[in-house]
Order: sequence, then C-alpha cells, then structure tokens
Amino acid sequence: MELTASQQDALTELINIGYARAAAALSDLTGHRISLEVPEVAIHVITDIKEKLERVITGEVASVNQVFSGPISGNAILLLDRKAAMLLNTLLTDRANTSEFDGAAREVITEVGNIVLNACLGAFGNLLKVQVTFTVPQLQIEVVHKVLTSITVAGDELEYALIIHTRFHMRTSNVSGYLVIILGVTSLERLLQELEKWEERELR
Repeated sequence: MELTASQQDALTELINIGYARAAAALSDLTGHRISLEVPEVAIHVITDIKEKLERVITGEVASVNQVFSGPISGNAILLLDRKAAMLLNTLLTDRANTSEFDGAAREVITEVGNIVLNACLGAFGNLLKVQVTFTVPQLQIEVVHKVLTSITVAGDELEYALIIHTRFHMRTSNVSGYLVIILGVTSLERLLQELEKWEERELR
C-alpha cells in the first residue's frame, strides 16, 4: 500500500492543520511559543512498523495511546524516546532536567499527548466531516515492540500504520518524536475517500 502524491500531500496538510492547533494550545498552556513540524508522512503495513520504529527509537519510550472510533477507527500513539520526553518535560515546566519518569513528568507527557492526539483526531472530525470519538489517553513507558504488541493484540483487524515524524520547536531546542496512527483496511479506505472529498471542497 502506497499513498499517491496527492494523497500524501492532502494527509500532510491535514496533519499540519491539527499540529497548528496543538501548537497553539501548548503555547497557551506554557506561555512559550511552540511550533510543531511534520517533516514526513508515510504508510506501512503493521508488520513492518516495529522494525522501522526500532531503527529510530531505542530503549524505553514514553507512548501516549488513544483509541478512536466511528466511521474511521483505530489507535493513535505519540512516541517519544526517554531523552526527548525528559527534554520536553523540562522545556514545558521549567523544572530542573531529570532522567526519571516521576509523577509530574508523566502528567506533562500525558497532557502533551492528549493535546496533540486530540488536535489531529479533531481535524478528522472538523475538516473531513467524519465524527470520531476517542478514549482517555493512556501513558505507557515501555520498549517499542511491547507498546505495539499491546495495541495489535487488542485489535487484530488493524493492518496499516501512518507514521508521522514530528518535531516540536521550543525556545532554542527541538524535540523529535513520532505520531503513529494505526488503522484497519476499511478505515484507511474511508480516510482516503474523505481526504479526496475534502480536497474537492477546498478547490471550490
């Protein structure tokens, strides 16, 4: 499964709109200007993503997972390696740099994940006119393959994953992470159909 150039452009634009909303919410929350960049969007079969993610994220990761349902359903996960999660925590809270996922750090990472995931899934609803509902986000501190195993076992119909390389720009620092949206065949087909309709509406 490969996206066409126009599908990739439309999906990147949709995620960018979601990220602009997330950045505005994070900026309001912290009082610091924050921007989010989407350097790359790609689609993979789910059996390939463990290897691809383990190449770029090693060791323990902080993952914020949100299940969404409706005409388009699946799992959305924000993944940050330990260093990125700790730096994000320090930049957002002005706390001294720490290497531990203590209660306060967990709250911050969960809230960041909640804001980013809600903004992106909300863009599906607002722009694609597809109503999705989502569960309360769950934070997990695990290695990549355990994060993915816990998700794929829960929904064996899930077959594809959109992987969006993400960068947070704050003050003089950049934090890199990955947004992974895992979908079944039917949901992916519906997403691509709705993207096409959205593009047509935009051109009118």
